Amino acid sequence: MEERTENAGAHAHTHAGGCFFCDTAMPMLENLVSESTRDHFRNSRVEFLKGIRSLLDERIAHMTRDHAKGAKVDVE
Repeated sequence: MEERTENAGAHAHTHAGGCFFCDTAMPMLENLVSESTRDHFRNSRVEFLKGIRSLLDERIAHMTRDHAKGAKVDVE
C-alpha cells in the first residue's frame, strides 16, 4: 500500500490507503472531537504499539537464550 499525507486543519496525517479507520473513521472523528481528545487517542495508539513491541522483545529474548544442555556426570 502506498502512503499518503492528508492535511486536516493544522494536522498532517500519514497513513496507508485503503484503511477503513484512516479513510473513513478518522476524518469523521476529527470533526467531532476536541484536540485534547485526539491527543488521548493518539497516545493510546502509541501505548498499544509499545505493548506489542514489549511482547515481541520478550519472545525474541525467550527464543535466543541458551538452554541448559544437561548436567555433566563423571563415570568411574
